[in-house]
Amino acid sequence: MLDYSAGIKQSADRVADLERAGLDIVWVAEAYGVDGPSQMGYLAAKTDRVEIGSAILPIYSRTPVLLAQTAAGLDALSEGRFILGLGASGPQVIEGWHAVAYHKPLERTREIIDICRRVWRREVITNEGLYPIPLPEGQGTGLGKPLKLINHPVRESIPIWVAAMGPKNVAMAAEVADGWFPFLFWPERAQEVWGEALAQGGARRAGSLAPLEIAAGGLVAIGDGLDDVLDLVRPMAALYIGGMGAKGRNFYNTLTRRYGYDREAEEIQDLYLSGKKIEAAAAVPLELLRQTNLVGPAGWVRERIAAFRQAGTTVLNVTAMGPDALETIEQLKKWTA
Repeated sequence: MLDYSAGIKQSADRVADLERAGLDIVWVAEAYGVDGPSQMGYLAAKTDRVEIGSAILPIYSRTPVLLAQTAAGLDALSEGRFILGLGASGPQVIEGWHAVAYHKPLERTREIIDICRRVWRREVITNEGLYPIPLPEGQGTGLGKPLKLINHPVRESIPIWVAAMGPKNVAMAAEVADGWFPFLFWPERAQEVWGEALAQGGARRAGSLAPLEIAAGGLVAIGDGLDDVLDLVRPMAALYIGGMGAKGRNFYNTLTRRYGYDREAEEIQDLYLSGKKIEAAAAVPLELLRQTNLVGPAGWVRERIAAFRQAGTTVLNVTAMGPDALETIEQLKKWTA
């Protein structure tokens, strides 16, 4: 994940160094900060080999064909190195920032994926459903006409990854997406939490699609006595577990409960929603952080890599911490070869 701690441009420049160290993919987030495509276009110009993925572009903030156009443009600039990562985000951002109703995220994601793939094949685009294309008379002037993409994309099948947490959304990702982003992925408990949904979606997966990719990981730091590094992820974990949704509508809180932390999940949420963010972060269980990241002695990190691989992870998604991120990436490349 692109680390913004040094500033947006400086952090992007750092990716060129990480590429030389062996980094395979850089993911660029977009929440309610600077937009993702601007940064990804800059990364395309600064790098030669590394794949550049959005993690994620919210599906509500752009029309389906604009998502397809943006992906085609970034794929052209990067000469076929772009990955379109999509996600529904949450009501707080979508309704509070974009002023769009958070409505039918599952159906919307599926429809967008279908439209994007048809745009890249340069089909004349018509659609019924949540996105009627062209807009029918009565919803507009009635003068809209079906169109197709002017340019010939570098690839007519740009990879689409989906960030998903709930069982139905995970099943949908396993059915139609090229890749899946989980969050707070605990390898040893992944099967009991997501196994059924992945199996259901996989059973409906088209034979034309390659096996589902899974990107999971977290902070990585190699050495002894690094529990303080895990403390760096506490605020983010508390934000998601406690603040990403109202009570009863927070997938991250539900996930934490399914991991066996029912009391802790409730405490984190109560504290966070009452404005006590520091206390909420302190309440995040250390063991949860330890098992969902790769922080510790070399032997421990190698064991965690093996556990992620065993759980189906195909892309180790990490943020390297410590004084020498380049050395850390080089070490991980050796261990994952």
